[in-house]
This record gives sequence, C-alpha cells and structure tokens, in this order.
Amino acid sequence: MDHDLIIIGGGAGGLAAARAARRVRADVLLVNNGPLGGDCTFTGCVPSKTLLASSRDGLGFGPAMERVRGTIARIAATETADVLRAEGVEVIDGRASVVTHDTVAIGSRRFTAPRIIVATGGRALVPSIPGIDSVDILTNETVFDLTEKPASLGIVGGGAIGCEMAQAFSRLGVDVTLFELAGHLLPREEPEAGTAVESALAAGGVIIHTGQSIEKVAPTDDGSGVKVTTAAGELSFEKILFAAGRVPNSSGMGLEGLGVKLDQRGFVETDDRMVTTVRGIYAVGDVTGKLPFTHAADEMGRLATGNALKKGPRGRFRTSWIPWATFTDPEVARIGMTEAEAADHGGLVAELPMTELDRAVTDGYDEGFIKLIAGPRRVLRRVGGGQVIGATIVAPRAGEMIHEVAVAMRTRMFTGRLAQTVHAYPTWSYGIQKAAAQFFGEVEGRTARPARRP
Repeated sequence: MDHDLIIIGGGAGGLAAARAARRVRADVLLVNNGPLGGDCTFTGCVPSKTLLASSRDGLGFGPAMERVRGTIARIAATETADVLRAEGVEVIDGRASVVTHDTVAIGSRRFTAPRIIVATGGRALVPSIPGIDSVDILTNETVFDLTEKPASLGIVGGGAIGCEMAQAFSRLGVDVTLFELAGHLLPREEPEAGTAVESALAAGGVIIHTGQSIEKVAPTDDGSGVKVTTAAGELSFEKILFAAGRVPNSSGMGLEGLGVKLDQRGFVETDDRMVTTVRGIYAVGDVTGKLPFTHAADEMGRLATGNALKKGPRGRFRTSWIPWATFTDPEVARIGMTEAEAADHGGLVAELPMTELDRAVTDGYDEGFIKLIAGPRRVLRRVGGGQVIGATIVAPRAGEMIHEVAVAMRTRMFTGRLAQTVHAYPTWSYGIQKAAAQFFGEVEGRTARPARRP
C-alpha cells in the first residue's frame, strides 16, 4: 500500500481527518480539486459572518466586501497545501475517483491505501423552477463576488443562510425580499425562534413572504434584473439569491459502481462510525447529509480517522450532541431536540423570556428566550432533574451560551448541575441557571412543564 489513509476532499472534514491522522503518525494522502479550505472558508461561514459583522459595524457595501475578501485570504493562509505538507500530509491537487475499496485514481495515476475517506462536501441547491436557466442567479458560491451594490435583492429560502444574508444586505442599504416555503422562517427551529427572527428582519426593512413557493422566474423586460412569480403576484429584483438547501458532491467518483449506497438525494449513507456500505470506505461532512456545519464535519473527520486507523479519538458521531447557531441579530442557537420532538420522550420544558433576565434588561435587548428541555434517564429517571435532551436560545449571544448546554449533554450531566453552578451576575449565561432551576421548583413564578406539540 502507498499510504495508510487517503482522503478525498480538503474542506473542514478532510482537513480534520488529515490532521487527526498525522497526530497518530499515519501516512496520509489528501486529494483536493482546488484550494484547501472548502465552502466554509471561501463561500460559507467565513465570508457570511464577516459580511454580517461589516453590516453591523456600519461599513458601506464596497468596504464590507473588501473586508470579506481580506478575511478569506487571512484564514485561507492557515490551511494551504504548503501548510499541510509542513505538517506531514502529502497533498495532491486534482480530481479523484475511487477505483476499488483501496485504490484512488487521479488522472492516469493510481494510489492505494487500506482506508479511504470521502469528504467532498456539497454545493448550493438550485431548484427546478421554470425559467431558472434564463436568468443569472446568485448562490453562496457567487454572492460574495459582487463588486457593486444591487438596488434590490430577492432571496429564496428562509433558513440560516437566507436569514443571515437578508439581514446583512438590508443593513448595507439593499432592498431585500425574503421568500420561505414553510409557514415561518428557520423551519428547522422552534416556531417562536423563527418568529423572533422574522420580527427582527421586518423591523430592519426586509419584506418577508412565508408559505409561498416560487412558480417561475424570468428576465425583466429590459433584461437588467429578474422577475419572480408567486401565487401572490409578480415581483422584480436586480439580483436573486438562492439559499434553499444543499446537494452533495457525490457523483462522478465511481462510488455507486463500487456499491457505496447513496440515498435518494445523492448523499452518501454511513453508520454512526462514518463507515459506508463498502469495507474500507468512510464518508464525512456535507456529502453525508447528516449536519451541514463546519464543526460537525470536523467532528466526523476526526472520528472517521480514529475509527479507520484504530488509533486516536474514535467512537460514534451523535447528531444530538452537535450545537448550531444562526448568526442573525438576535442569534438563534440549538442543540438536541425541539419541544415537539421531546413530547414523545417524556420531556419537561423550562422557559425564560429575556424580559426576565436582568442582563437583557440592562442591555436594552430583551427580545428572545431560553428553552431548556430535560428528559428521564434510563435507570435513574428524573433523579437530579434527569438529563438535558435539548435547548433553544434566542439572544444576542445565543451562539456562545449554547455551549454550556452542549457540555451538559455530551457528559450526560444531571440537569441539577446547571442549576447548582454559580453563574456570574449579570451575564447572559445567568439565564441558563435560572431556567434549569425551574426543574426543581418555582423560580420567580415559573416552573417546568410537560413538552407539548405546537
């Protein structure tokens, strides 16, 4: 064998897998088509959060985009091929295909290893809408290339990307209209979280259409923009951005021919140890369709390497332990179950509106809430308050606050530990303690209640 491990894809999952392999002194080959870093660095987390920060700081469109490009360059410099080679990783720039369970082809060259990890990521989904091929559209892969501020922007998709970009562009002086097929924004979150973000976006001037699908698109009569037709009528925009989901980069690699099972959408199916249906082949990150987050891909990459090499960190990837955040203002952070999901698992819910958290009052930002969900343990049931099985936080710093809950869930901590832990006053995280205390009795008129469906 040429190597101990071959990794195809140099995004977050592939980089994490390669570095995990080097930590146990394995011989690893990383194959990537283009610069290392993947979506997160060039078209995802890094540019989107930079644009959000720039718009919040009051920058104009040009300076904001310049800041985006500078931030990308700065972070990309930490994960180049030369950086990886200095760490002992062999890196080849090229498009790879899997020939057998232990052989990868790059053009006419062949490389072998007993274990292969597929980490090829995903790309923006462009729905099959009549007229879509007749107009120029934006996705997360092209929107950050804009050099001139559009007068108006239509955004299709009210998930995290759509909401973040709606707020950023609106603050940069663009007339933004946001379309979401579901009945509320952020449809994967608690309904009241979507309502809070919708209120914030609307207050900032974003026009929001929920419960509406795009029936067709076409160029405007003068060819300078895009016409969008919905059941409610026709609207025109200078630019249109599609943020309606992701599709995997799994085709053209020879995976199906080898027996690697893909689901109906093309995502590579794995077990919770990241093993595919073919011996020796693993998959991590967005190509699996599990959770489309950089930190989730990082966790998958490290676990897949450990499981493949039988060295270093290894184990099962648990989606319930992975927190995520939408970086609008306010932020929305979640981990584990929603209340509706917990209703079938004996869940109890403790809620704290931000109007009752002193830090929110002192900062003059009392919109949002903390929702903790606890469930019974397998043997001890509700002793010690049971264990946390989910949480949603809507607050200016929700993305930071959620990690205390993530630690509690990963360590299967008694819920009572959150209530017992002294939190500095007045902090945003003090609300976690106040909410957790509701599982043990009345706190300022509030007690935990059974989880219920909307």
